[in-house]
Amino acid sequence: MAEQTTASGPDLTQGVAADAIPDGGMLLGHVGDEAVLIARQGRELFAIGAVCSHYSGPLHEGLVVGDTVRCPWHHACFSLRTGQPLRPPALNPVTSWKVERRGDRVVVTGKRDDPPPPKLSTDVKSILIVGGGAAGEVAAETLRREGFGGRITMVTSESQGPVDRPNLSKDYLAGNAPEEWIPLRGEDFYREHQIDLLTGTPVSEIPTGERTAVLADGRSLGWDRLLIATGAEPVRLTIPGADLSHVHYLRSLGDSRAIIAASARAKRAVVLGASFIGLEVAASLRARDLEVHVVAPNRHPLERIMGNEVGDYVRSLHEEHGVVFHMGANPQRIDGAGVTLSDGSTLPADLVVAGIGVRPSVGLAERAGIAVDGGIVVDEFLESSRPGIYAAGDVARWPDPRTGQRARVEHWVVAERQGQVAARNMLGRRERFDAVPFFWSQHYDVTINYVGYAPHWDQAEVRGSLSGRDATVVYRLAGRVAAVATIFRDRVSLAAEAAIERGNANALDRAVAG
Repeated sequence: MAEQTTASGPDLTQGVAADAIPDGGMLLGHVGDEAVLIARQGRELFAIGAVCSHYSGPLHEGLVVGDTVRCPWHHACFSLRTGQPLRPPALNPVTSWKVERRGDRVVVTGKRDDPPPPKLSTDVKSILIVGGGAAGEVAAETLRREGFGGRITMVTSESQGPVDRPNLSKDYLAGNAPEEWIPLRGEDFYREHQIDLLTGTPVSEIPTGERTAVLADGRSLGWDRLLIATGAEPVRLTIPGADLSHVHYLRSLGDSRAIIAASARAKRAVVLGASFIGLEVAASLRARDLEVHVVAPNRHPLERIMGNEVGDYVRSLHEEHGVVFHMGANPQRIDGAGVTLSDGSTLPADLVVAGIGVRPSVGLAERAGIAVDGGIVVDEFLESSRPGIYAAGDVARWPDPRTGQRARVEHWVVAERQGQVAARNMLGRRERFDAVPFFWSQHYDVTINYVGYAPHWDQAEVRGSLSGRDATVVYRLAGRVAAVATIFRDRVSLAAEAAIERGNANALDRAVAG
């Protein structure tokens, strides 16, 4: 989390010269103590709040695409016309301001009223969302934003409603984010929007040939459309000692709380796995002054996803903060003394966190007779093999239009955007899911942004300086740019995302040049 953009620049109620606002660009100013940006597209002028409603990112440092602006930090997208959030991770709008041209000057004259709620006519009366993660939450909110007035029920096996899951391994685990930041919405939100949230309530069966779902407590819920957003579950260790009380996994808020409680009593931690989750946990535990060792079978952290050079750079960041790596090693046994490795050595540990991967939670779908192949198989509209049942998030495997193959990714923002598209399609839209995957990973004071989808690549080009914290990494397959990672080059990341969306190879090459 970061402090808000402060009110600076010209007083927009006094006006600015029209030619000070570039076509396709923005100008930061203020109205009173509120930061406001003015944008221009041709003859059209727009003014909205300059602070992203997600993590308070500076929208004026983002990118204008058509009549929208994208946040440089986590790629939220807002309408310049209304301030409404068009794409997650932002859930709330920013203020929309009235702006007019007076001769050769542009003046902001006041706030716009909120747009009236849309009117929707549909035969769908009841929608059931199974899962209380990012996809389920955004689906529920999108249904109401689209004007759906029927019943929405969200059921989750977790003990609380949807939470800011990325924070569980980042600032919250590190002790830098308070508990009140973690719920995505408070209880009042669900009540005001008439969303029935049932926590601690697993769904045990979706009977074939029926439009009902049976809960674990025996209750039955009817539905006209159903969204499966059950996410993924951690891969569990199978070595001796895996079930000891000081061995933890991280997926839920309860898991993060348990690690925090254990860290208060611990001095030495061993993290199993050098993935994003494992490394973020390592950084957070170092922030709590624990001795941290990372164990992984591969030779470089993150090598499968980001390549050796980026992996070694990330390793150096952690080593600068005191993390010790044991690469090319596997845990063989855990006991009260520590973790015994495949080379026979033992690492003392009173806290062990396993981050060795996740598997999509497809058991419910399999029992419901829904096609499953490495995830729930869905079409381009996110509908499963059973009509009326959709899937979104970590559990969904969809046809990727850019590779021609099916994809399943475990990214927070992808899950949210799939929930948004699935909601619209459950209301009768035929909106293809074709968003460019995006995620970010935080390591101490360094954030890595990644856009695109490159499960395989044959070339990784580093442009700029990783050690200088100013770099673009271009992942190519057969000469085509498949994905782009950036360090402190937020505009490059945004421009690459927009170019990949448009399928504009020339614009993509320009975006990543230098």
